[in-house]
Amino acid sequence: MGTFDGPGLRLVVFLQGCPFRCLYCANPDTIEFKGGKATPDDEIVQMAMSQRAFFGKRGGVTFSGGEPTAQAEALVPVVRRLKEAGIHVCIDTNGGVWNSHVEELFSLVDLVLLDIKQINPQRHEALTGRSNEQTLRTAAWLEAHQRPFWMRYVLVPGISDAEEDIRTLGETLGGYKCIERVEVLPYHRLGVHKYEAMGWEYKLSDVVENTPEQLARAEQLFNEYFNTVVVN
Repeated sequence: MGTFDGPGLRLVVFLQGCPFRCLYCANPDTIEFKGGKATPDDEIVQMAMSQRAFFGKRGGVTFSGGEPTAQAEALVPVVRRLKEAGIHVCIDTNGGVWNSHVEELFSLVDLVLLDIKQINPQRHEALTGRSNEQTLRTAAWLEAHQRPFWMRYVLVPGISDAEEDIRTLGETLGGYKCIERVEVLPYHRLGVHKYEAMGWEYKLSDVVENTPEQLARAEQLFNEYFNTVVVN
């Protein structure tokens, strides 16, 4: 159960596998496409139904990861069953995967949590190992198809906190009417122990967490372009 993965209290389902290699990933154990366990659709639906009383009017189920759209074809029937049961469904995604199954998935869910890592192409690739072109195309598709989404942005000191980059992001997406909320997520090191346990190098070991002043400045900048900005 989580309170930072969409509106209200939510059952969060983590999926295995992600094409991005974000340097600050808090769930490095979900990056590789091998591992995890095969979970029957019925188990997910039954778990959601058993916890439904806790969701209230705003809560529901959020699929996270990893990158859930990498398993979009398998997720579509699960989401259909949850929606038929009247359960609110979110997808937490980096927007970097696209095919007909992803399009169908985004058409079904109630809300997309779109993680935009960096607007600058070169810095995005250095941070994630991938281009940001599809992520921005996904944002444009959501806007064109009037699909509500929250934009999430991890503020990493020295990597994604430059005023120039935040302003470019605001100028690019600030006019989108389907962005209901912008969440500025402070950089944290909570996943470092996982890297140590896996024998992986944590490449941002020298990056310290945000100061209150850095967070306040970022919030001020985002507020110039978006209506609802929240620092989580």
